[in-house]
Amino acid sequence: MHGLDTDIARDDDKYFANRLKQIGYPAWNDPAAAPCHTPMPALKKIVMQYPPGTGLVMAAFPGGFQIIPLYMLTSIVAFGFALLALVRASTLPAILLTAAFGDVAVYLMINPTKASYSMAPTMIVCALAGFLTAKLFASGAPRQRLLLTAIIGLLIGFSVSFRLPNLFLSAGYALYFLVMFLRVRSKQTFLEGLAFGVAFLIGLVPTLAANAINAGSPFATTYGGIDAVPPGLDATVLMSYLGDLQFILLLIAAGWSALILRAGYRDGPGQAALVVAGNLAVNIIFFMTHPVFTPYYTIPISMLSLWTLLFATLKPYGETAAENPHLARPAKA
Repeated sequence: MHGLDTDIARDDDKYFANRLKQIGYPAWNDPAAAPCHTPMPALKKIVMQYPPGTGLVMAAFPGGFQIIPLYMLTSIVAFGFALLALVRASTLPAILLTAAFGDVAVYLMINPTKASYSMAPTMIVCALAGFLTAKLFASGAPRQRLLLTAIIGLLIGFSVSFRLPNLFLSAGYALYFLVMFLRVRSKQTFLEGLAFGVAFLIGLVPTLAANAINAGSPFATTYGGIDAVPPGLDATVLMSYLGDLQFILLLIAAGWSALILRAGYRDGPGQAALVVAGNLAVNIIFFMTHPVFTPYYTIPISMLSLWTLLFATLKPYGETAAENPHLARPAKA
């Protein structure tokens, strides 16, 4: 567990201090003024504010050659999922839509995701989770649905190790499984919700462990300053989003979801759109009330939503309640 301890006192070889000195940081030799670190008075520590996942991913590459290959890998993954979508596109409009989306997905790996190293692995998770979400709601096999649900929960839970706000990527799924169980009250809907919840918690283990070591509690945050300010409406933040590319992506995702739901919500694409709609609502509320704006904050929810909608649209199975008994309405008494 020592690898999760980010107390700056462990910088006994002065590696971090020397790197600060190289970039001309004025207080390079003062641990109390170290950037991206937060004082924890109760533990008498000054710890790194970020969760451990991004460092873990970067450690998979050779020292001194980490950032470029990480973004190369992420761009290749985005390109690969775009090709997979093209294979599924069967009409000219679908091909053009997929090609345009693939271009946007690869472009976003250059700008704005390069602004944060945590965005690279997050984008991989969003693409994979979006594909699996569409596949989940296209399946009528109970065991396959349980497996896919667990994998999605694990992926999203682990993505919190890259960025804490990725926690909210689970909101739409949690709302969907809860509402579906209350509506249908079947064993299958209960097991799917349980599988997602348990897998999500397992994925959270690295973050919870890091919080316990560095902040004194699994549920305490290592973030400080403005990031720890309670939510509230800020006109400056709202206007920043309205004038940014992120607003366009969110608008496209919301409109796309509405078009699918207008056609019905009981088939595969409709079920996927319900999850996307819930996810968008929760994430938009959170980020629009967060007192900080960056050009990449809502990119993860936008890309998870758009990947999901793309694959759901390209493979509209349109299964009925008879083919998926757990989607049927409760029988009247």
